[in-house]
Amino acid sequence: MPDIFFHNTLSRKTEPIVSSKGNTVGMYCCGPTVYDRAHIGNFRTFLSQDVMRRSLQIAGYKVIHVRNLTDVDDKTIARSIQEGKPLREVTEHWTEVFHQDCGRFNMLLPHIEPKATDHIQEQIEMIETLLEKGHAYTSEDGSVYFKVSSFDQYGRLSRLKERELTTSEADASPIDSDEYERDSMADFVMWKSRKENDGDVYWNSPWGEGRPGWHLECSAMAMKYLGNNLDIHSGGEDLIFPHHENEIAQSECSCDRQFFRYWIHCAHLLVDGGKMSKSLDNFYTLDDIEAKGFAPVVLRYALTSGSYRQTINFTLDSLHAAQSALQRLRKFSDELLAKVGMNRSSLLKAIAKNKHAMDPWSIFQEAWDELRNDLNIPAALGKLFSAIKGVKPLEMSAYEDSQATIAFHKLIFALGYDLDQVAIEKDKVEAPEEIKSLAQKRWEAKEAKDWASADQIRNELQSKGWKILDSKKGYELEKI
Repeated sequence: MPDIFFHNTLSRKTEPIVSSKGNTVGMYCCGPTVYDRAHIGNFRTFLSQDVMRRSLQIAGYKVIHVRNLTDVDDKTIARSIQEGKPLREVTEHWTEVFHQDCGRFNMLLPHIEPKATDHIQEQIEMIETLLEKGHAYTSEDGSVYFKVSSFDQYGRLSRLKERELTTSEADASPIDSDEYERDSMADFVMWKSRKENDGDVYWNSPWGEGRPGWHLECSAMAMKYLGNNLDIHSGGEDLIFPHHENEIAQSECSCDRQFFRYWIHCAHLLVDGGKMSKSLDNFYTLDDIEAKGFAPVVLRYALTSGSYRQTINFTLDSLHAAQSALQRLRKFSDELLAKVGMNRSSLLKAIAKNKHAMDPWSIFQEAWDELRNDLNIPAALGKLFSAIKGVKPLEMSAYEDSQATIAFHKLIFALGYDLDQVAIEKDKVEAPEEIKSLAQKRWEAKEAKDWASADQIRNELQSKGWKILDSKKGYELEKI
């Protein structure tokens, strides 16, 4: 199996991925909270995870991709009450919007996409196990909390324990909010007793009416669908503490074994050098970017062309650069496919099914080596563009062009670029003198307001295969 490396937050090292089950990799990704449209900062993480999965497949692994939907928490309940609609109606609407955006971004569908509200029983059973083992306790109002001091390895993912955590702080005061400040040292809630502001969102449990805490959801669903195949867990870096730290604690205490072996986190996105905010007028969704004339693939390129572990600064200018780069890739793809008589869609589908996973990389070996080295996309793109520079598909041998076509499109698949979304600028063709002369006569007729003659010459130009484009300063000729 070819090595593919990712940086493991748990070990603080870049490590080769070694599956716990043959060549099958279990991959759990924290999905969206479905109460509103996901913004480009959210999608920076989701798109990086998509490239991660695609690269694993290209490396020859079979991936079981699980991505959860958080459809019950403080935000979803607040939105439900605000709109006066049942919780499920609200969350299903925003789930559909999320799926539509994922499709426009050309993201692979997860194999399993569990909802928190469909797994209440599994979460209750996990709490019961933790209570029996002494890792949890109930409060007077019927809420259940995890006792942080009972897990001596708490903090190893975030290195929190080494810096700040003390038993006295951990025991200080339970907090029952779904959201915590990063520096909170309190025991965390696993079951929240029913409160007035929850409305009719509650379930029955051995401890009374209530609902699960946010952290519990992922633990229960990950273990249900991946079982012992707990390889990769991924999410944004803001989830390291407390969400992922709490997941590890409750999961390992309930099953007495390691939860996930590889924890892969994506860095934040800045917009125009600062935090994205509606008040700063720099808050963007995919719809906002499309309204500015850019296809989803252009935004995908802009959001993934930097290292997933480093904060990137998004600007509208970066979209223009992304569009130009994609046009080069589209043109090269078209030339290769025309030479070998292949169809881009069918080739990419074959690659997705691992039919070309082990094929030679041809002139693109260095680009793949960079990509498999912790998704070093900037370096991979650099090697990719260096490889195609000066290459003329028409001059390749039959063997070379076949291998190059497959290798090039394996990289395109791994990066997830839907090149059919890329608009190609037409090459400008020098007009013959006869056409230039007619165009000038037409312009002079137009200036003289001789509209009949101007229209007649325009039609003549079109019959000869040329279109005239007027502007305030003059005109341009374009080959039809």
